[in-house]
Amino acid sequence: MIIAVDGPSAAGKGTIARAIAKEMGYHFLDTGSLYRMVGLEMLRHGKTASDFADAVRVATMLDPLRYVDADLRTETVAAITSEIAQIPDVRAALLDFQRSFAKKPPGAVLDGRDIGTVICPDADIKLFVTATPEVRTRRRFEELRDRGEDVRLEHIKTEVAARDARDAKRTLLAPDALVIDTSELSVEQGVAAALAAVLGKRRLG
Repeated sequence: MIIAVDGPSAAGKGTIARAIAKEMGYHFLDTGSLYRMVGLEMLRHGKTASDFADAVRVATMLDPLRYVDADLRTETVAAITSEIAQIPDVRAALLDFQRSFAKKPPGAVLDGRDIGTVICPDADIKLFVTATPEVRTRRRFEELRDRGEDVRLEHIKTEVAARDARDAKRTLLAPDALVIDTSELSVEQGVAAALAAVLGKRRLG
């Protein structure tokens, strides 16, 4: 079984996807982390998102085991990643990896922005986790602040708006996806709503 969990940044899709994978005993892949790895590697070599050839080379040779999650979660990495993710050849380079992962038995949960529309359009279950820009800005700000990063709310607001603008150029919401708005939900409530949707969908076939 393949479960696709899509949605904009800081909507809670990663937390929900991990919880679903744990509950069902499935493999989990944060596809956004693959792009973050490319972004981090580019930064380490003094490259920018405009260095297209270098970004494609890094994506083609990517080894996920070389990276520590904490290094991928900074706002600096997030900024370059959102630009790199728009490069068609980078997306193509990572496509096979993601599709192969999705086929792992007994099942896989993939979290990203276009899993249900591009990576796994035939996924058995598709969830679209979203929240208002204001809520997502606050969540992202609190996440980075709690990690000890020196961040400003207005800066995060600008970054979220910029990512949303870039995402608007892509089709993220599959027509057969179940939408879960977490704006007014706690983490526990969001996870519970998603699990209920997945189990209900599975029962219906």
